[in-house]
Amino acid sequence: MDFQQLADVAEKWCSNTPFELIATEETERRMDFYADPGVSFYVLCPDSGCGDNFHVWSESEDCLPFLQLAQDYISSCGKKTLHEILEKVFKSFRPLLGLPDVDDDAFEEYNADVEEEEPEADHQQMGVSQQ
Repeated sequence: MDFQQLADVAEKWCSNTPFELIATEETERRMDFYADPGVSFYVLCPDSGCGDNFHVWSESEDCLPFLQLAQDYISSCGKKTLHEILEKVFKSFRPLLGLPDVDDDAFEEYNADVEEEEPEADHQQMGVSQQ
């Protein structure tokens, strides 16, 4: 994906979040984002042919620790899209933005495959026979 397409993806993502895309630098393939109150980060986008991963970072000492979740996600196996990475960053920064830390949709998706055990109505207690 060329840089302008990535920038378009970032702009669309920003329309659904508190973040603004405040700068793009095509030669460095860098996009800078900002949201009140002082939450900022940038994304370095890989060249389409080189196979590198995206990179997220913040020059703010207050923001940097919150990026660990997104950085771990990027370094895990598999190709990641810019949108997936931006979503992880947004989730990481929720506490700084004053938003609830728990994403209910993700929790429901996580539990969607878990089967609940039905309690047995005719449950026998150990060592006691029913007659």
